[in-house]
Amino acid sequence: MSFELIILITMLATFALSVFILKMPAGVSLILAAIIGAFLDGHGIPVRHLVEGGFGFFEAILIIATAMIFMKVMEASGVLAQISLTIIKTFHKSPTILLIVIVLFVMFPGMLTGLSSTCVLTTGMLVAPILLAIGIPRIVAGSLIAMAAVYGEVAPPISIPVMIIGGGVDMPYIGFTIPLLLVTIPPALFTAIYYRIRYVKPFNIEEVLKKLENLTPSEQGFKIYIPLIFVIVYMIGEITFSDFIPHLGVPLIFAIGTIIGIMISPKIKIIMVSRTALRMALPVIIILVGVGMFLQILTLTGVRGYMAVTALQMPDAFKYMTAAIMPFMGSAYASASVIGVPLVYVFIGKSAIMVTASLVMMAALGDLMPPPSLLCAYAAQTVGVKNHFKILKQSIVPIIFSMLIGLLVLIFAQDLAGIFL
Repeated sequence: MSFELIILITMLATFALSVFILKMPAGVSLILAAIIGAFLDGHGIPVRHLVEGGFGFFEAILIIATAMIFMKVMEASGVLAQISLTIIKTFHKSPTILLIVIVLFVMFPGMLTGLSSTCVLTTGMLVAPILLAIGIPRIVAGSLIAMAAVYGEVAPPISIPVMIIGGGVDMPYIGFTIPLLLVTIPPALFTAIYYRIRYVKPFNIEEVLKKLENLTPSEQGFKIYIPLIFVIVYMIGEITFSDFIPHLGVPLIFAIGTIIGIMISPKIKIIMVSRTALRMALPVIIILVGVGMFLQILTLTGVRGYMAVTALQMPDAFKYMTAAIMPFMGSAYASASVIGVPLVYVFIGKSAIMVTASLVMMAALGDLMPPPSLLCAYAAQTVGVKNHFKILKQSIVPIIFSMLIGLLVLIFAQDLAGIFL
């Protein structure tokens, strides 16, 4: 057994022991595993490398922080509540389209921030009363919100798990839009239609609106949409018209959108909103710091190179089996860094972009799984269900379908790359 393999096993065992036995946060567990790995290789506690690794995902951290503040400003301005009421009033005559639009609406914050929890805690909280008002059972409503949050975390334009894997294999965050849509839109549509067929019965829109009286529409009119429109249009413009539009970067775009939002809604208490937003984002930021340190130590100790060489010799059956266990790591970001990075090397003969997109879909399902089951816990709290494992049980069918989509994209990655890339 090579010494690099011993280091890798020790680091993974440290991470697993810390998360599953000691119940420590995933970010802290990754930092601890990195320190143990460096110490075992004779580097002691390499402060320089730990600091350098901790800043490895600094851009992603900035995106999360600024995006969270922007979304909380949008929530405080009333624009999200306005959109919720518009959705139910517009699509109530077509329950299938209504459920699809609700799923996409819940996904939206995750698409901008790369955080699944943001979906549940912002748009998820807004659509929960709508889902309950149209007669969907609480457990089903929680499951729908949790699954939409998973898809939002993966979908473009911002996918933090892709950035984590890309950082581990030196792959730029370019060309992922279509592959990420390929692994998220089909399961999102399936989830919406599956729950619509099983649980949505005819309802009276007037009775529904009476139940939603607490969702007060904003009185500021169209102008409250300006910050949201600016952020979306500028992000698309930077990609589509890069020769004509100045490149500001995602964090600055969100910062400008936040400033516009405050100017339009001056009553918003920006300090309080920022504190709330950063408090929500802090657990994920710590995970990204831990992931950066973990990957840095893998490189320092030679384990990263060892994984790249060894991965090529793995039998095909074991490769796909390893991908299938990614959801059971309990965290999308931990799964993406610990398993996703080496698996990209494993499937080196296929399109790296398609492979990464499929692995990210598998990893994101980890946010639903125990022991933490964070998304299920958040969704249960949102819809008023005491046992959050009932949310997980209700989500089994969409989870299986999502895993199948991920595995199919992985198996046919090269063929799909020839069609879509």
